[in-house]
Amino acid sequence: MPDDLIVTRHIKAPPARLWKAWSSADGIARWFGPRVSRVMHAEADLHVGGRYRIVIEAPDGTVSEVGGAYREIVPNERLAFTWAWKTTPDRVSLVTVTLAADGEGTLLTLRHEKLTDEDARRRHEDGWCQSLGKLETLVAQP
Repeated sequence: MPDDLIVTRHIKAPPARLWKAWSSADGIARWFGPRVSRVMHAEADLHVGGRYRIVIEAPDGTVSEVGGAYREIVPNERLAFTWAWKTTPDRVSLVTVTLAADGEGTLLTLRHEKLTDEDARRRHEDGWCQSLGKLETLVAQP
């Protein structure tokens, strides 16, 4: 679809370190969200059909919540989950994260499908790129 989003990053960390950051509430809380936001709460019930929920706060005090259900789990390789903001629960999209060992690091590919329109795709691209920058900084630390 034209509104699908694909973001790739080569990250200087092994797939297992990235997996740990994606697959637990504690890991997610350390990197998720745009640069200026902070995670207030994260939940991750990591099994197919299990649910996750992330609550973030912007510097102006605005609170946002996103969540969904895990669809596919292949440790250290692939994670797929539904995605819906609390304010628009009828707009369910799908995120798939693929991790592939690549030299001394990992090629991370994030595909966000079924976004409603170009504006949603642009906003999610900005948010994902900022989040992945924070993730890259986190996993690069020893």
